Amino acid sequence: EKIDQKLIHASQTKDALGEVQKDVEEWASVKQGEIRALKEQATFRRDFIGNLAHELRTPIFNMQGYLLTLLEGGLEDEKINYNYLTRADENLERLIALVEDLDSISKIEGGREEMKIKRHNLVKLTTKVFDLFELQAEQKKIELRYNKKYDKPFNVMIDKEKMVQVFSNLIMNAIHYGKEGGFCEIRFYDADKNVLVEVKDSGIGIDSEHLSRLFERFYRVDKSRARHEGGTGLGLAIVKHIIDAHGQSINVRSELGKGTTFSFTLPKA
Repeated sequence: EKIDQKLIHASQTKDALGEVQKDVEEWASVKQGEIRALKEQATFRRDFIGNLAHELRTPIFNMQGYLLTLLEGGLEDEKINYNYLTRADENLERLIALVEDLDSISKIEGGREEMKIKRHNLVKLTTKVFDLFELQAEQKKIELRYNKKYDKPFNVMIDKEKMVQVFSNLIMNAIHYGKEGGFCEIRFYDADKNVLVEVKDSGIGIDSEHLSRLFERFYRVDKSRARHEGGTGLGLAIVKHIIDAHGQSINVRSELGKGTTFSFTLPKA
């Protein structure tokens, strides 16, 4: 009997130790996950601050150079005064655009930007956005079009101004990175409770290695060209935040030399 009691006690002790060990392992696993997440956040913040400093520095230093030249006598030289003032103004516009984009992301991300969700016709909305970029598209010889004629409306519940921003960013990219004689095409599909939207272009395309990071702030596939075009590096990040704020998701597929397609869903009205 004494031996049996000892065996039972040993068994119970072993079970208790096993439970403790299991709890410790689970606790360690959770803490390791938290440490990894903190390290990733620290890396993201460090990279973000570094990228932001670089993006701010470029237009500021450019403006400083132009204005310094003017102050040192260039203002009296008719050959350069207007030209340098114009260049300084262009860099100021880029700086303003960068600050506005950062403010937009901050407000949406922090839930401080009120979403004005109402019923809107996507066909009507995108037609107006096409009108905004008609001149730029003509200069680049890029056709803005639908994949077919939409006689019936596609009514969705969206924030109109935010969605104009989404289509503007995507169409602007299609024009900037498009090939002369190419196109930017919008497609709508009925998807049960949602409308599937595709914005397709026949541009230079994006290598698969970049696709997973395409919506990150300041991530650039072609750094030199993007900065030359005057982009802030925040356009696609803003697009993703707006789509997320509508409770939807956005995806991208692309092939080098053949073009890119952005696709996202919007809730039906």
